[in-house]
Amino acid sequence: MKILNLKHKEIITAFINGEVIVGVYGLGKMGLPLAAVFADRGAKIIGVDVSPQVVSMINNGDCPIAGEPGLAELVKFNVKELRLRATTDGENAVKESDVHVIIVPSLLDENYNPQLTMVTDVCSVIASGLSKGDLVILETTVPPRTTIEIILPILQQSGLKDGDFGLAYCPERTSSGRAISDISGAYPKIIGGIDKRSTEVAVAIYSVINKKGTRAVSNTTTAEAIKVFEGIYRDTNIALSNELALVCREIGINPAEVFKLANEPINAATGHPYTNFLQPGAGVGGHCIPVYPYFITKNVSANTSLIQTARKINESMPTYVVNLIIEGLNEIERSVKGSNILLLGLTYRGGVKEVRYSPTIPIIKKLKRLQASVSLYDPMFSMKEIESYGVSYHDNKDYRNIDCVVVLSDHREFYNLDWLNAEKEMRSQVIVDGRQVIDPNHVQKLGFLYKGIGNIA
Repeated sequence: MKILNLKHKEIITAFINGEVIVGVYGLGKMGLPLAAVFADRGAKIIGVDVSPQVVSMINNGDCPIAGEPGLAELVKFNVKELRLRATTDGENAVKESDVHVIIVPSLLDENYNPQLTMVTDVCSVIASGLSKGDLVILETTVPPRTTIEIILPILQQSGLKDGDFGLAYCPERTSSGRAISDISGAYPKIIGGIDKRSTEVAVAIYSVINKKGTRAVSNTTTAEAIKVFEGIYRDTNIALSNELALVCREIGINPAEVFKLANEPINAATGHPYTNFLQPGAGVGGHCIPVYPYFITKNVSANTSLIQTARKINESMPTYVVNLIIEGLNEIERSVKGSNILLLGLTYRGGVKEVRYSPTIPIIKKLKRLQASVSLYDPMFSMKEIESYGVSYHDNKDYRNIDCVVVLSDHREFYNLDWLNAEKEMRSQVIVDGRQVIDPNHVQKLGFLYKGIGNIA
C-alpha cells in the first residue's frame, strides 16, 4: 500500500495490519534487528543483502548475527509468520516495496575520506524501480548534506518529480548487544524529511515501533548532523580523558579517582553533572566513533582543529600502550625483543564481537615489528579466528613463560582473573591495564609491576 498521502492514523493502521511492504536494504548488525522489529509490529518485510548465506539463513528462520539478545527469536517467529523474508534480488524487492529503508555501512577509504559507495549503489537500485507514492528512508550514518546533495539526485533519476515520492533521513542510534531495545525505545527516533510530508509519514512509521516516540527536525541535514555530532562529542571527550589521564600519571595522582568525583556533583539549577568525563583507555574502536569525525573534517572548510586533535590523541593510544609495555619490561631489565607478551582482548568493547578499528590490531603490529612473541586470548573468538591476526592463541588460564599481560578489552571475565596463579607461573611479572579492569593495589601486593592508563597504584 502506498502511504505517502495517507493520514497519520491510516498509516499506523495499514502498517500494523500488514498492508505496508518495507524493503530493508542491508541485513547486518543494525539492519536485521530493524527488519525484525518492523516485522514484529505487523509490516511485511523484504530484507535485501548481498550475501547468499545470510539470505539463506534468514529464510530458514535462522539468525546470522550472534550476541544480540532477542534477535534470533524475532527472526524465527516472523519468518514463520511470513512477515519476514530475505533476498539478494534488490531490483525485485524495490518493485514490491512501498517503503525503502537503507541501512548499509558507510566507511572510510585509505585516506580517511568518507566512502559511500554502498549507500549510492543501493540508491541506484531503488531508483531503477521507484514508484509514485513510495517513501525512501536513509538510516546509515553519513556526512551532513548527503541526503539532499547525493541521495535525492540519484533517486530523481527514476524520472519521478518532486512530491511523487518521499525521502527522509532517520539515523540509527543503536549499539551492538542491545539493538532490539535501542530500536524499540531506548531513545526517541530523530526524523528529518526533504519536505513536510516526508517527515510526517516517517514519523507515523517509527511511532509504531519506538516507545519513546519521535523527534521531527527541520530537515535532513539537521538529522544527519545530530548523529555525526554525537559521535564526535564522544571522541573528543575520550581524547580529553586520555590526555588528562597522562597528566595525572605525570603528577602522581589517580585519574580514575579524579574523574569519578569530578562527575559526581550535580548542578542544582539544571539537574546535570558539571562534567561528564568518559573513561580513558587503550584506544577508540568500533564502526562509529573513529569514523564520524572524518565526515566533518573531510567535508567542510571551517576550522576543525579541535576535532582533528582529538582524533590524533585517540589514534596515538595504541602506541602509548606499547610504550608502557616497553617501559615495564625495561624496569625489570628485560627487552621487548624476545619477550612473551599475552594480549587479553581483541574486541574494542567488552561483550561485543566487533574488531573494526580495535586498538588491539595496531598493538599487535607494533609488537611484532619490535620482535616480541605475541599471543592473544579473547573469549568471543576461536583459535582459528585469533591466529588469522598473525598471533598465537593462548588460554588465559595458562601464564607459563609469559613476561607481560596486557588487558585490551573490558570483557566481564577479565575483571576476575586469577592473578595469584598468574604471578606464580609468569616468567616476568608485568601487567599493562588498558581498560581499568584490574585493581592495581591487589596485583602490586602480589608482586606485579603494574602500568595503567586509567589507574595508578
